[in-house]
Amino acid sequence: MPNSKVILVEDDTALRIATSQTLELGGFEVLQFGKAEDAGRAVDSRFEGVILTDVRLPGRSGMDLLREVSTVDPDIPVILVTAHGDINMAVDAMRAGAYDFVTKPFASECLLGAVKRASEKRSLIMEDRLLRRTSRSRLPAPLMIGESEALNRVRAQVASLGPTAVDILINGETGTGKEVIARQLHVMSERTGPFVAINCGALPESIFESEMFGHEAGAYTGAQKRRIGKFEYASGGTIFLDEIESMPLSLQVKLLRVLQERRVERIGGNQLIPIDCRVIAATKTDLIKLSEKGEFRTDLFYRIGVVTIDLPRLAHRREDIPLLLSHFVAEASCRFGRPMPFWSEQDMSDWMRHEWPGNVRELRNFADRLVLGMAQQPDYVGPKHSVLSNNGLPRSESLLVDCSLREQVGAYEKIVISEALTRSKASVTEAADLLRISKKTLYDKIKRLGIPIKE
Repeated sequence: MPNSKVILVEDDTALRIATSQTLELGGFEVLQFGKAEDAGRAVDSRFEGVILTDVRLPGRSGMDLLREVSTVDPDIPVILVTAHGDINMAVDAMRAGAYDFVTKPFASECLLGAVKRASEKRSLIMEDRLLRRTSRSRLPAPLMIGESEALNRVRAQVASLGPTAVDILINGETGTGKEVIARQLHVMSERTGPFVAINCGALPESIFESEMFGHEAGAYTGAQKRRIGKFEYASGGTIFLDEIESMPLSLQVKLLRVLQERRVERIGGNQLIPIDCRVIAATKTDLIKLSEKGEFRTDLFYRIGVVTIDLPRLAHRREDIPLLLSHFVAEASCRFGRPMPFWSEQDMSDWMRHEWPGNVRELRNFADRLVLGMAQQPDYVGPKHSVLSNNGLPRSESLLVDCSLREQVGAYEKIVISEALTRSKASVTEAADLLRISKKTLYDKIKRLGIPIKE
């Protein structure tokens, strides 16, 4: 198998050179080591080849190397070589996870056959992992629902910045959809690695460094195996640091160094490991104000805030509420197996005037309760117009008629625009101001929906 790698560990120099030549003639690229300690430092989970090691070595043995490799990646094939033909040792090796066992002296064909089979197995494993990562990373991103100018500005930023490698800071209140935007950016980047989301506020300080950067076996009490950190795991993909403002100052400086050098050092290790992942951070607070108070490092802010995307509150994109609510209600109806409730003009008008402090997340939760018949009479829904009866269930006469989601949304838009035109006494300019959209956008909607106007 041309271009496949083999790590060869043999303390006998002459035998190591002869074995290396045999493997190279068989089409393998060989990395030679005289000690197990040196070979172990050259292995990580991304190693695509095979390890061929003598059992008896100065210092750590081949069996020790086998155990170490199995903690890094148990799917790396390890072939053990011994001159003693010890059957008990062979049994122990196979139990410990060895791929195969070869005794000295061995014929070249026998050695090459074993290494080729192991290499083919490793190649299949790595291809399968790549396919799985690619499949995960190409899942459709959550939708950005809405046609408001505010959302269209965000949509344009995502389209422009997505294909680049630049790190990004997303600003937005709770529930505005920061992770949705981060996933959109990941999909548009066409990176084949995973999208790894970390909530910095939910990660205890005591384990933060280990989770993010990984640790070596024995680095501290309880660290029995080497662990790959989130930055390494996100290789080729995107790491999303949500609520970055909650990260302790003592850890911010370590994150800054990783972002600047694009290398991590596992706890208890000395090796600097290159990382290839895009970093997207998100915050619900003003990081500049936090830095002025000494609660967030200024240098970290300027490192992650080279490019920022500001997400609007739902109250600043009210014209999207009919579209969002229709989508969430349809989604909840399918999820819960319940009929979709319908609502009146006044219901939608009231909902559009509500402030929605929880933003899109609050609207989604309200849609779930609406479908389940558990929505209470909120202060922004007048009891005279509510879609709910006194027992909290949707009124039977309000259940959805046979029309598509697009038709419902068009009907809601027509209601909202007609009401705005009425309030503005048919002035398209004033109605556009009321709806917080451009005059051209409003004219386009009026034409599409067939709303008669006289200006």
